Amino acid sequence: MEENSGADLRKAGTDAAGHVKTTEVDIRHEPVSRPEETPEAESGDFTSRKDETLPKTTDTNDSAEVADLQGNQNLEEDGQQQKTILESLLEDLGLKEQYYREKLSLSKILQIDEKTMTDDPGTCKSNVVLYFLKKLMMVNVTARTVNPPADSNYNDAPKKRERDLEDQSNSQNDAEVFNPLDIITALFLCSDGFVQQELALKMSMCQFSVPLLLPNCDTKQSTLMLWAMRDIVKKYRPPDLPASKGFREERIVLSELPMISFVRLGECSLSKSELLNKLLSNPQQYHDTFVHHNMECGNSPRKISDGLTEITWYLPCGNKNMDIFSQPVAIANLHGDIASYETQFSFLCQTSAAVFVFFDQLQPEYKLLTNKNHKAEIFLVGNQQNKSLTPDVLKKIANKLNVTTGNIIIKTKQTNDADFVERLRTTVSSVLTNPGLKMSIEQMADIAHELGISVDEDSSECQAGRKYADAITAGIEDTFQFKEKQFPLQGQIWKELTFLEKEEFRLRKVGSEDIETYKSNLKMKKEEQRRKQNSHAMSDFMSCFISAISSKERGYFLKWMRMNLDNLSRQKLSGLRELYKEKCKNSENKKEIKEIDQQLSNSSLGVEHFFREMGQIYEASLYLPETDPSRQQLQHLPRLCAQLLLDGFPLELVDGDASNIPLRWVSDVLSQLNDLVSPKNKILVVTVLGVQSTGKSTLLNTMFGVQFAVSSGRCTRGAFMLLIKVSEDFKKDLNCDFVVIIDTEGLKSPELAQLDNSHEHDNELATLVVGLSDVTIINIAMQNSTEMKDILQIVVHAFLRMKEVGKKPKCQFVHQNVSDVSAHEKNLRDRKLLLEQLNEMTQAAAKMEKKEENKNFTDVMEYNPDTGNCYIPGLWNGNPPMAPVNVGYSETVYALKKNIIQLLGKCESTSNNISEFREWINSLWTAVKHENFIFSFRNSLVADAYMRLCTEYNKWEVEFKKEMYTWVTSAETRISNFGTIAAKTEISNLREYITVLKSEATTELTKCESMMLDNLNKYFEQPEGHVYLVEGYREDFSNSIKSLRRQTERSVFDQLTAAGDIKQGMEELDKITDTYIQKIETAVCGLIDECHKEKVKMTDRQLDESFNKMWSETLDTLSFSAQQTSDIFTSVSLQLQRNLSHKGGHACELLSKRKLQDCGLEPFTYTPKGIKDDLTPQVKGIFSWTGLLKAKQEIAESIISACNDCVSDKIMRKINYHDTYIQEILHIIDERLYKAVVDMDIEFEVSLKQHICGSAARKIQKMHEDFIEENDPYRRLEKNKDKFCADFKDVFNERDQCQKKAEEFTNQCLQPAVEDFVYRSLGFDIVDKMLTREEFSTRMSFQYYILLDLISKSDFKSFQRYILSYEDYLKSWISDRIKEIFSSEKEKVGSLCEFEERHLQSCINCINAAIKREKAEKTDSLKTFAENICKELGDKLVISRDALDSFMVLNNADQDQFAHWLNEYVMEMTEALRNKFKDITFEVKLTKLNVKPQNELFNRVIGCGKQCPFCKISCDAGGEAHSEHFAALHRPQGLGQYRWDHSGKLITDICSSLVISDKYFRCSATNNERHPYKDYRTIYPDWKIQPDVSLEASDYWKYVMMMYNKEFAEAYNAKPADIPASWESITEEQAKESLKKSFNIK
Repeated sequence: MEENSGADLRKAGTDAAGHVKTTEVDIRHEPVSRPEETPEAESGDFTSRKDETLPKTTDTNDSAEVADLQGNQNLEEDGQQQKTILESLLEDLGLKEQYYREKLSLSKILQIDEKTMTDDPGTCKSNVVLYFLKKLMMVNVTARTVNPPADSNYNDAPKKRERDLEDQSNSQNDAEVFNPLDIITALFLCSDGFVQQELALKMSMCQFSVPLLLPNCDTKQSTLMLWAMRDIVKKYRPPDLPASKGFREERIVLSELPMISFVRLGECSLSKSELLNKLLSNPQQYHDTFVHHNMECGNSPRKISDGLTEITWYLPCGNKNMDIFSQPVAIANLHGDIASYETQFSFLCQTSAAVFVFFDQLQPEYKLLTNKNHKAEIFLVGNQQNKSLTPDVLKKIANKLNVTTGNIIIKTKQTNDADFVERLRTTVSSVLTNPGLKMSIEQMADIAHELGISVDEDSSECQAGRKYADAITAGIEDTFQFKEKQFPLQGQIWKELTFLEKEEFRLRKVGSEDIETYKSNLKMKKEEQRRKQNSHAMSDFMSCFISAISSKERGYFLKWMRMNLDNLSRQKLSGLRELYKEKCKNSENKKEIKEIDQQLSNSSLGVEHFFREMGQIYEASLYLPETDPSRQQLQHLPRLCAQLLLDGFPLELVDGDASNIPLRWVSDVLSQLNDLVSPKNKILVVTVLGVQSTGKSTLLNTMFGVQFAVSSGRCTRGAFMLLIKVSEDFKKDLNCDFVVIIDTEGLKSPELAQLDNSHEHDNELATLVVGLSDVTIINIAMQNSTEMKDILQIVVHAFLRMKEVGKKPKCQFVHQNVSDVSAHEKNLRDRKLLLEQLNEMTQAAAKMEKKEENKNFTDVMEYNPDTGNCYIPGLWNGNPPMAPVNVGYSETVYALKKNIIQLLGKCESTSNNISEFREWINSLWTAVKHENFIFSFRNSLVADAYMRLCTEYNKWEVEFKKEMYTWVTSAETRISNFGTIAAKTEISNLREYITVLKSEATTELTKCESMMLDNLNKYFEQPEGHVYLVEGYREDFSNSIKSLRRQTERSVFDQLTAAGDIKQGMEELDKITDTYIQKIETAVCGLIDECHKEKVKMTDRQLDESFNKMWSETLDTLSFSAQQTSDIFTSVSLQLQRNLSHKGGHACELLSKRKLQDCGLEPFTYTPKGIKDDLTPQVKGIFSWTGLLKAKQEIAESIISACNDCVSDKIMRKINYHDTYIQEILHIIDERLYKAVVDMDIEFEVSLKQHICGSAARKIQKMHEDFIEENDPYRRLEKNKDKFCADFKDVFNERDQCQKKAEEFTNQCLQPAVEDFVYRSLGFDIVDKMLTREEFSTRMSFQYYILLDLISKSDFKSFQRYILSYEDYLKSWISDRIKEIFSSEKEKVGSLCEFEERHLQSCINCINAAIKREKAEKTDSLKTFAENICKELGDKLVISRDALDSFMVLNNADQDQFAHWLNEYVMEMTEALRNKFKDITFEVKLTKLNVKPQNELFNRVIGCGKQCPFCKISCDAGGEAHSEHFAALHRPQGLGQYRWDHSGKLITDICSSLVISDKYFRCSATNNERHPYKDYRTIYPDWKIQPDVSLEASDYWKYVMMMYNKEFAEAYNAKPADIPASWESITEEQAKESLKKSFNIK
């Protein structure tokens, strides 16, 4: 861009008055013709065109004089004009707002937007800055070539060729192209201090020069960019170090280096910047450090960047063959003519060791060079193309300037560029051998102030931040001692707390001690450590730190702190780090490595240590009383830290030194963050994992422009998180508001891990961050295959664990330092090898986690070897320190970034928002602390999702049952009406009809099953509700649906078979009754005819006598044979034999020993013979023999109760016996025995079945006999005798029967049927209503509410009943709850009436519709009329056959009149039934219901009925056919009657603790052998007993046992338990709170 003189001469006007006129003089002298200027150019732009001209031959003196003459007059006008240039340029670049109002901030430039995903800068001018920024933040060395394409038409190749020469010569004027220096200047002017620092740092990494003095052509003021350069740290090897292979690493602004400056005086035909680039570059590796005329866009006119002084550094690597200069040196370059920028020139002369002045002609400007204050040695550089530079002239100049001829370097026509550059190098080297002046940039600030140059660091905020930081860091001499003294809370105490926390979950040192006592002691030790923490007063340094981060200068303060602390520890750390790397190459130096690692940890001091202490201060304060002032004063800390997160500062998640997370601190910070950003709180998480020192932090910094610590002295320890904002326009694509970036410390190789036992730490860290992330970047190096295998094992293990707990993060493997990036195919073998290793690791991890169904890595997660790998070349292009960042590195990382953002866009994020992310941190870390992660993992989000799934499943299940119940009720109605006039079917054979109904039932069942399975699939397709977290349960619920269908099918077929068989049995009786009624009717008709013949008026009494005589005579002619009753005992015995036939000969033998008639007479008591067997697990003692008997007795009583309910239900329905009834009872017994905790012997099973079947047979025999008696034809006739007599008298007297018959039809046929229908339908309505209540929504909700109710009652007897007679207690609790709700006045007149009214109205509507239809059809007789009405109602109402038959006898009513009266009586009946329903109490109604709500609800909440093999708590899993049983809350074993054998005391151990201990149990399932609790799953594979999430989790049962210890001991004939000390302090409120947490109730 330079140094073609015109540009610089024109730009002289930028900083000195009057130089606009100079350019006009230049135009007059312009020897080269050029196009006409545009109007826009006249505002100052036109002068820029001089950059495009050839070197001038005009007399510069004339120009300068004109300028001086006119300068003062034009000062005001000039200022206005220049302001316009800056303003218009900023406007073009879209930066005007940032310049005048709000400066560009880091959060703005780092946010993820749609431009992140596009490479095309487009043609919009304002995009230029954005793309420059985007590329620079990704450290891309092509960042300065971002101007929009000149003309899209020129992309057309044929047209391009056709352009004529004139077009080509003018083409550069066609589009406005910004000079890169203008873009850089504009950006620095419009950015805040933090962005300026970031820009300078990234430019320095690209080996671009950075602004030293930044001009503002508006104010004519320059600024020394000291703060901007503060963050640049350089590492190099000066000549005095190579022997020791050491290096020097320091903040460049603090380095005292000689500075060599290059300036231009007047016009110059040499391109200064280009020469400088050649000077600093090796011939084989040229790099454009400075922007120059021959670069892309470098020849564009500079508008605002004249007067810009840039600086770069040449730093040696210690290799003489490669180093251009052996000494480090700073190189400054001033753009513009020093005649116009005297201040900048003076600054350079006072700060540089030498100043090289490029010129063509020196008079009269050389006076500038004779200033006595200038400390720098002056060198003159000229070009002999200017013929005036004769040797005489040069000598004259040398004398005037008092320099030797050796200080004048002239490029002759014979000298080529290479030779000329070599000469310049020699000259610079000679200066460096004995530089007169060395100065750091920090020291230059004083000179800047003297010269009136402002310093960016002078801002009040920056100075205040520095003051705060210096106050803290000035007092630090020895970092280790400082940490010991000032951070007491995070030292040994925190490590001890970490040990105690992990021991709580691992119980490695429990020994023979009682577990709960041991845990109680651990809790007390933790509290003691917290007390110790609270005993330390907050240090002055921490007070200063907290007040500083509370101030508005916190951004500057934290930056100063970081820099100061880095400066403090750098010297020691960088050496140690190099030593560590050196020693690690040979893993034999284990002891040394360990020592160095410890020294590294001790010497390291960063801002994170202050935050860590702050977190500990906060956590410790939570152990103080809530009212304590110290605690209240610290409550604001989490919010403060949350605000810093929002400002872009990282938060330490995992403390790498202690391998722990301060969970409460991190949780509260994230809670506050959630409050600050809500409702915009959706997040996605990206994490990086990999080996130590493989550039993970650099990768993240390059990818997202963030700043994780990367300098060699500071290795990431633990894990840090940062927030990056997503722009509004891109939120819809990513579906989140922030992206969270997590950087982690490197995973160690096994050799190193053994030294400090960090292997466990690595596993924990990997599991945590993989679990938190949506996309995990795995950073691996292919060089070391064994090391890679070990790292992969850790990573694969973490992924496997996540799959098992329902998380599915996506992964991206990154291979760094792969030289040949283009050859994707060449890496095919590597990818294949990687996949093989991943599969091998998967199998190894699966074996360790006992999840061996996972054979391949692709079983664990979606992974495509072709798209899941990214090959990244080395970071540096050449040898550091002078190597720029490799453009291939930046471009590949950018491609990776795009790929990751696309992956994020497709994520079903498991932590949709910050509060859920917080929950994941809690649950993952808690599970990580256990040895067995998968079985220990409990997460409230998973629990929520599971609860929601259970709730939905329960709704589908109720719908299914209701649907099938309605169908079965209708089918039974049709069977009952079969063969009567109400029958709708054309089929006359009942067996055939039953077959048709069964086929119909199968269709209906398939339809309902498909609907449920569809619902399940749709449920898992929905985007909300975290359904993917419970994907693992899908199969269970699918199996439950199939199981439900099978059970319902069996039940439905049994009901149809029973109804059909009973109906078949009735058919014979019905036929006999029909025949008898016809004979009676014939006899009555005969009697009427006879009486009419006598033509005598007969009184009622005479008619009665005649009727009675006829009745007796007719009945005498009928043969009434007594109905045969079956022997139910025989049938039941047969069914029992069949049931036990597959149990072997011994069962049949036992069965034959007792007659069924002798069984069930006395209450059941089990008295076994033979050897004693044990109940399931004990801890050490074996459960007492009486305890075993008692347990079996309880099980027997529970089963007897269930069977009695079933028998009572059948008896209440007053139906005939059927074999399916006894099969149902035997099915109940088998099911309950299978679920029982106690191992059942065959003697127990046979005697129990005999007792139940004997008792049931006795009751069923009575029911059968009652049924036979009720349906005896003689009895049925006798029952209707009075009605026949009345009808006889009506017909005889020829009375109108319409009204009476209508009343009879309504009261005898319709009303009982309607009432029956209402009661048949009401049961499910009550169930539905109860299910809307929270306590019945899921099994776990039910458990929560029943336990809450128990504790509120404070009644020991209730607890005892709940524990010992669990099912009975549940049944009575449910019944009481139903009665309580429906007996309340509100529900009585509300829901219940509503249900009754709905069903009543539905019947009445059907009846009225049937009457209306029949009236319209005008049937031939009343009999047909009535028959058709019954047919219409035949599938809804069961109309009594007897009532119908008697109604039809002697019926001579008029059809229309009958219909009229029928309508009237139906209305009356409706009102009568309404009143009847109102008057009947709810308890009575319950007895009349076909579907018993209490039973339905009980079946729902009892679930599978399996009990924990250790503490007998019931399984909480949803669905019937789940593959694993689990309970939310286990209880102390003493509550289940377990006691120590040796002392007889009740046991306090809880199985959720035992399963993670090294204790043993024994029982009959283990053949009485000792078996470790940890391996309980080999004995009970279908039980998942998870460890408690916290010490407080089982507080409920601990409280109950503590409260009623004596009562339980007394009830169980044992001694009271030794209650652990910490249990004594549990309050009722805490017990209730723990209940909430255990059942995940919000």
